[in-house]
Amino acid sequence: MILPVVVYGHPVLRKVAEDITKDYEGLSQLIDDMKQTMYKAEGVGLAAPQIGLAIRLFVIDATPMEEDYPELKDFKKVFINAHVIETHGELVVESEGCLSLPGIREDVVRPSKVRIQYVDENFTPHDEVFEGFAARVIMHEYDHTEGKMFVDHLSPLKKKFIKGKLNNITKGNVDVSYRIKTATGK
Repeated sequence: MILPVVVYGHPVLRKVAEDITKDYEGLSQLIDDMKQTMYKAEGVGLAAPQIGLAIRLFVIDATPMEEDYPELKDFKKVFINAHVIETHGELVVESEGCLSLPGIREDVVRPSKVRIQYVDENFTPHDEVFEGFAARVIMHEYDHTEGKMFVDHLSPLKKKFIKGKLNNITKGNVDVSYRIKTATGK
């Protein structure tokens, strides 16, 4: 089932998400629904807070970007109870967008490597290091489980420039090809 994407201004996007157990009700269906929602919205990642659930779960399928970023070949993963252990490497500036911030793309500085511990959809534990754009996609989605969004990484001046766009998103005044949900339920 394709779910509405929660947009900027909704309080769930600012909550620190909770870990879940393997008997979380409907988890398998939820993961499938999140993937369908991500594909419908033409995203490469989707975190549970973006569909209104403050749980530590995000899905990624960044394979559409593999031509520009070879490390994304076959990069499809489910991250449950993810916790970043460390970030390192050089700081890299890349443009980012977000399904919860439709119409906004900005340059964001992030480290080039991330070490993350998580369990997959079978609750198999992983402790992995990702580099390059794969690390960026993971850190972007991980931020959602920490109650952060990519605009939080922008300078105060940049934030001031996009304030009008953020206000419009909060009100639901955006043109998107997918269903959205605002704080007011619109």
